[in-house]
Amino acid sequence: MLIGQVVDALATPFVGYHSDHTDNYLSAKYGKRKLWHLFGTVCVLSSFPFIFMDCIGCSMAHKWAQMYYFASFILIFQIGWAAVQISHLSLIPELAEDPHVRTHLTAIRFGFTVFSNLFVYIITWIVLHMTGECDKEQVGPRDAWKFRHIVYIVLGVGTVASVLFHTFVSEGRGLRQQQPLIDYNDNNRVHFSIFRKGILYQVAGIYMSTRLVVNISQVFIPLYLHKTLGLAARSLAVIPLAMYLGSLLAAGAQRLAPRSFTRKLNYFLGSVCSLAAFIWIYLDTDYDYKVYYIYVVAVLIGFGGSQMLVTSLSLTADLVGDRTEASAFVYGLMSFTDKLSCGAVIAIIQLYADGASSDYYRSVLSLVCGGATVLGLICTLTTPKLTPDPEVNNDNNPSINTIEETGPPTDLL
Repeated sequence: MLIGQVVDALATPFVGYHSDHTDNYLSAKYGKRKLWHLFGTVCVLSSFPFIFMDCIGCSMAHKWAQMYYFASFILIFQIGWAAVQISHLSLIPELAEDPHVRTHLTAIRFGFTVFSNLFVYIITWIVLHMTGECDKEQVGPRDAWKFRHIVYIVLGVGTVASVLFHTFVSEGRGLRQQQPLIDYNDNNRVHFSIFRKGILYQVAGIYMSTRLVVNISQVFIPLYLHKTLGLAARSLAVIPLAMYLGSLLAAGAQRLAPRSFTRKLNYFLGSVCSLAAFIWIYLDTDYDYKVYYIYVVAVLIGFGGSQMLVTSLSLTADLVGDRTEASAFVYGLMSFTDKLSCGAVIAIIQLYADGASSDYYRSVLSLVCGGATVLGLICTLTTPKLTPDPEVNNDNNPSINTIEETGPPTDLL
């Protein structure tokens, strides 16, 4: 897991930078974002199945040799996954200039992400039930073939979805046929000057905090249910499903939200839901909570985290504005903070988990996730509202559409 997180963290800004700089015959005809997405798809399809197979030709080798074997496929997979994610995200600023439309696209994208998670969840449940062994205690190394079948099904559906994407989605004439706004050397200057913009670090703080809330809660909710609350195995399956349903509600709410709903208001509403859930987790452990209210808490976590995540991604799109030459690099930087922080926090939590009391995971969810929620909310509320830079953009083409400030312009691009 740590290898994957580190590789993913390093790969995302690398892929983002080179995605922005790709300029050749194929990118001109096919689209540079789609070209990198295709590269990532091939990497994922060619490596992911081997992670779930036995070590080919080395099943009896030393475990360190097997680790290097599987690590090589994890390396290819994470690079491919970074290429898919960053190129797909960077398409949003290319496809829409209006910030409200970008929010809708981000919400739709996140909604399908939740549907994908539900699909994997349902397929796993069906396969385990059809084989007659769905009890958690019965799942072991001898059941590896079942998970290989799950992987093949998921890859098959993913391949079809990727083919449909590359067939019907176009980057548009604006990206592939427009005259470059700046030459290659100036493009390098723009990429590296990003680091001098304070707004970048605020948005990165929002995105990192939000990802901590979403990822840490998803990872440790099952352990909290099992070790702290002592719930039955059925609850370990149903309660995460309630979280996914809350996420779908948030995606729909963002899609239908009126234009008067600002980024800060959306993030504030999500933060309130998340904080209410984490405070509830810290304070309540009685019978009614375990039987009934835990489902309300799960929906609040799913809804609040998703609301925050969609808003943070929309803020990143606003950060890019209409100057999309560095959009993939910006998304790569955001993902870099996400992967490193989540990997480090999970490693630290697990380091102190051995021998801890049954309330350990309650404290993890309430304090770590609650603290990350507060941090993200503070960063959001203190983020300035930037006006377009007159030297870079005209009045009808702002670089950051929902941020303005009365002081000197501090826009990113």
